Amino acid sequence: MSYIAIVDYGAGNLMSVHNTLDYLGYENKIAASADVIENAAGVILPGVGAFPDAMAALTDSGLTEAVLKAAKEKPFLGICLGMQMLFEESDEVRPCRGLGLLPGCIERIETSLKLPQIGWNALDILRPNAMTEGLENGSYVYFVHSFMAHPADENDLAAVTDYGTRVPAMVARGNLFGCQFHPEKSGEVGLAMLRNFAKLTEVGK
Repeated sequence: MSYIAIVDYGAGNLMSVHNTLDYLGYENKIAASADVIENAAGVILPGVGAFPDAMAALTDSGLTEAVLKAAKEKPFLGICLGMQMLFEESDEVRPCRGLGLLPGCIERIETSLKLPQIGWNALDILRPNAMTEGLENGSYVYFVHSFMAHPADENDLAAVTDYGTRVPAMVARGNLFGCQFHPEKSGEVGLAMLRNFAKLTEVGK
């Protein structure tokens, strides 16, 4: 049976994503080995915490090569820090290389508002894509972060939100997607996005 793999590298919000996919009725597996990622119909890379710690944990897990391969071949979604890891580098804590799947860098949000941004904020969808299908512009989703992406290619920027400055909320390129927000914690809007992602993987209910 086909399934969605949730990458387990010791630094992610695994269970909330797993439980949400279970609730939606989509077959999924926690992936702590390369073969589970390689055999999946789609892959989700979650992430919480600091960028260098997450990248070190991914390296130590031995899953980096499988993650890179999957991101180039099948529907792939990075969530929160998992989205940031798709980029080339971050200056959180110290300069650190990312996965380099998208050109650009991660920097602290320059805003007069309190950091981290925690709570609901509206999406301004710039470039509709498969994951935003059926969603209204201005839909609210749930954020928890202090750092943001600076995509080098504006065409990769799918949606933004306002937090005293323009904050990239979603990126998309081909089969590769990233959400700075947490779709698994974003109510009906987030559930709709995860359904759209599952549809891309053709994982049946």
